[in-house]
Amino acid sequence: MRILYTFFIRCYSFFIHLAASLGNKKAKLWCEGRKNQWDKLKSPNPNDKWIWMHVSSLGEFEQGLPVMEAIKREYPQYKLLLTFFSPSGYEVKKNFPLADMIAYMPVDTVTNARHLVRNFNFKAVIFVKYEFWFNHIKVLKDRHIPLYYISTVLRPNQYFFKPWGRWFRKHFYKVKYFFTQNNETANLLYKMGIDNLTVAGDTRFDRVYEIAQQAQRFPDIEEYIGDRHCIIAGSSWPSDERILYDFIENMPSNYCFIMVPHDISDSHVKQIESHLKDYQLYTNFDPSIKSKALIINKIGILSKIYRYARFAYIGAGFYDGIHNIQEAIVFDVPVVFGPKYHEFEEAVDLVNKKGAFAINNQKELEDVFYKFINDEAFYDKSAKICHDYVAQKIGATEKTMRVLEGFLG
Repeated sequence: MRILYTFFIRCYSFFIHLAASLGNKKAKLWCEGRKNQWDKLKSPNPNDKWIWMHVSSLGEFEQGLPVMEAIKREYPQYKLLLTFFSPSGYEVKKNFPLADMIAYMPVDTVTNARHLVRNFNFKAVIFVKYEFWFNHIKVLKDRHIPLYYISTVLRPNQYFFKPWGRWFRKHFYKVKYFFTQNNETANLLYKMGIDNLTVAGDTRFDRVYEIAQQAQRFPDIEEYIGDRHCIIAGSSWPSDERILYDFIENMPSNYCFIMVPHDISDSHVKQIESHLKDYQLYTNFDPSIKSKALIINKIGILSKIYRYARFAYIGAGFYDGIHNIQEAIVFDVPVVFGPKYHEFEEAVDLVNKKGAFAINNQKELEDVFYKFINDEAFYDKSAKICHDYVAQKIGATEKTMRVLEGFLG
């Protein structure tokens, strides 16, 4: 089975290289980032001891960050290697100052995995969420290097638990310890006879809570909002934007709307502009002009400006799954999103509790929006539900480090 799995991995790599040769920018970054990787991926001092943390992309980086910070603070004797699978994570964080080395993860073959562990004296390895790379897992176990999973999420419908998934499942027994996000994941592992775990929760709550406590002010946005209420659409896609335009044009005059599209390319921003009459672009706006809408055509500020929202719309729920809602609810901001949210535990929880609301079309969106606007008790209850939910969820990093210190100390 390992031969077949490795063949699939090599085919996957081949098709990414093919896409790169045909001009796909993300594929090109993926390939170029792995060129001559072994010139970089080696410890400059063979006596150094390393901890390796691997994340897929930016979301998993945010989950791993509180643990990285705690490790560097409590165990400064260890060097930190941080690897990414995706260019969308690596390209943003390739100069992250906390890590001693940042690189792309080598393609998951036994040869690459053996090469990596020869190049570093790993004290421990930490994979975030569900980065299951089975050849690396095997080699780490063979070399007696402990592997930990943090913020792990497993679901019964994943391929691990299919009748043909036995080969994949057996790699779970090679993991030193699991820190799971929820009881459902823990129970799936318990059923397999795996009890080396702690239900720690999602470390990203600690990260977004920290951001909220140190939230940067934006005086220009504050002036623009003035005494109006603000609605923010975060990481919106065209399928989201289409059902927002009519509301923006007809919303009450004591409201303004800030749209933060996922794609801030000139072509996409111009598409948004074509549907709005009264708007400004953030890169050259006059905050004294009280336009209905402000389009944020700049990356990196969304998580910080949710503090100004009365309520928020979270994008991608009509695409492949909603973006991060934690960044909004940590400011006690109720959220609305499209129908594809069921793989996100916090979204499911808050929909059930009525702190978040899933919609299927424009009418349902406007019904919820106007309910927030016109029913103060309804809004206050939803905001409190978000506040209480976050308060219950913070602390995963502390739980994780309490156990890890027994292994790393």
